[in-house]
Amino acid sequence: MRRERLVCIVLAVMVAWPAVYSAAEEFVNPKANIPPKAAPQRRNAGEGVPPLPLPATPLRRSERKREPSPPALVGNVTFSDLAIKRAGLNWETTIIDLEKWVGFTNDALAQRYRFVNTDFSKFSYDPTELPILYFTGWKPLPQFDDKTIQAMRQYLLDGGTWVIHSNCGRPEFNESARREIARMFPDRELAAIPTDHPIFSAFYQVKQMRVRRGSEPWKTVPPYLEVINIGTRAAVIFSPIDLSCGWNADAHPIEGGVLYDQADALKLGSNIMTYCLAEYQYGRFFAHQKVYHQATDATRDQLVLGQIVHNGDWDPTPHGLPNLLKTIDQNTTMHVQFKRVPVDPEKGDIYSFPVLYMTGQRAFKFNDVIRKRLREYLDNGGSLIVDCAVGSSEFDRAFREEIRQIYRDRALKTLREDHPIFKYVYDTRKVELAPMARRILGSVPCPQLEVIEVDGTLPVIYSRLSMSAGWEQLPRAYNMGYADEDALKLGVNILMYVVSH
Repeated sequence: MRRERLVCIVLAVMVAWPAVYSAAEEFVNPKANIPPKAAPQRRNAGEGVPPLPLPATPLRRSERKREPSPPALVGNVTFSDLAIKRAGLNWETTIIDLEKWVGFTNDALAQRYRFVNTDFSKFSYDPTELPILYFTGWKPLPQFDDKTIQAMRQYLLDGGTWVIHSNCGRPEFNESARREIARMFPDRELAAIPTDHPIFSAFYQVKQMRVRRGSEPWKTVPPYLEVINIGTRAAVIFSPIDLSCGWNADAHPIEGGVLYDQADALKLGSNIMTYCLAEYQYGRFFAHQKVYHQATDATRDQLVLGQIVHNGDWDPTPHGLPNLLKTIDQNTTMHVQFKRVPVDPEKGDIYSFPVLYMTGQRAFKFNDVIRKRLREYLDNGGSLIVDCAVGSSEFDRAFREEIRQIYRDRALKTLREDHPIFKYVYDTRKVELAPMARRILGSVPCPQLEVIEVDGTLPVIYSRLSMSAGWEQLPRAYNMGYADEDALKLGVNILMYVVSH
C-alpha cells in the first residue's frame, strides 16, 4: 500500500543508527548553542517629555512603548528545572526552530500569534489557553509520570494538539517519543499519513521535500509525518525528521542529523499551524458532543445495526450513525428503536444483524476468514453500508481491494441516477458538497454511490464521498463529502431503503 511505500522511501534516507548510545558517543547539537532572540523593544522616537516644570521648553527623547501582546497560540513545553534536577536528567532543548516557524507563519497568514514557554508541571492542560503544544529535543525522553500521561491525554481529547519535532532527527529521541505517545494512547495507532492529507495542502502545496543526512547530497522525498487521530482530526503530529525552520542545513550540515531543507520545512510548518487553527473548533465540539440515545420503549421493535470493527481506525465519526438514527426516529414514520453494536467480523455473530455498517479513515486489511464470512452473510440476505470517512484515500483504496476479494465474480458499479433510493424519503437527486469537496471537485450531478448488485438487490452500498462526517454536524474544515443536511437526507434514504427491501 502507499503508506508502506512512503515509509520505506523516507526510512531509506535516514541513518541506520546503532541500537545503543554510549556517553562517549553522545550527539552534540549545534543548535543548542544559539540563544533565543531578545524580546523586541518598541520605541516611539522623539516624543516630547517635560523633565522641567512647565512652561520650560520640553526636551526630546525616545521612550519605550509597550504594545498589546498578540494572542498566545503555541506553548513551548518542556520539563521544569526542578523535574530535571530531581530526576537527574541530562535534558536540553532549543527554540530557534519554533521562533522562525511562528514568525514565518504569521507573515504568511497575515496574523499575529505568539508562543510562550511552559512546562509539564505548571501548564493548565486547557486547550483554550494554548491550543497547540510544541515539544522538541534530541536526547532520549525520560518516562513521563502517570499524572502527566493522563493530563496530556485529556488535553488532546479536549481539542488540543501536540506537535512533536525531532531535533536533528535523532533516533534515540524518536524511539522514546513513540514510547510515550503509545502510553498516552494505547488504543490508537501512531501512523504515517498519506501525501494527500490536508496537512500537506492546508496553506502551501507541499508535495516533495528536500532532506539531508549529515553532509550527504540532498534527496527529494514525499513529505512525511506521523499522527494520532482523535475523531478525524490529527491531534498528535510527530515529525521524526528535523523540521529545521531555524537552521540552514544547506550552508551548515549537521553530522549525525537528518534535516529537511529550511524553505521546505517552513512551508510544512505553516501548513501544520494552519491545519491546527482550522480544526480547533471541530476538536472542541467533538470533545463535548453527546451521542444520541433513544429513550427505552418496551413497545417498540428493535433494529440493531452492527458496526464492523477493523484495524483501520474503525470509528472516526462516532457521532455520525447515532445522529442519523436520531433523524430517522424524529422525521419518519418508522417507529423502531435503533441500536448500534460494534461487531468483530471474524468472531462476532454478524448473522444476527440485518444490516452491517462500516466506516474508517485509514487503510485496513481483512483475512480470508473475514472475507468468507462476509460473503456468506451477504449471500444470505444481509446488507453492508460502507462510508469513507472524510473521503479518506487510504480507506478507499483498502475497501476497494477487500470488496474485490470478497466478490471476485462481481464488481462495484455506480448506481444510476434514476434509482428509487435517491427519492425513497427525500429527493436527493441533487446534493451539495462540503466546502472542501466543492472547492476540489466543483459540483456533482447526483450522489456518487457505488454498489454490488445481485438480481436487482443491493447487498453492498458504498459512498466514496463521506456521509458520516456530515451526519455528525460538527464544524469540520476538511471533509471530502456531502454537506451536512444532504448527507443526512441521503443517509436516511439509504438506510430506509435497505431495511425495507
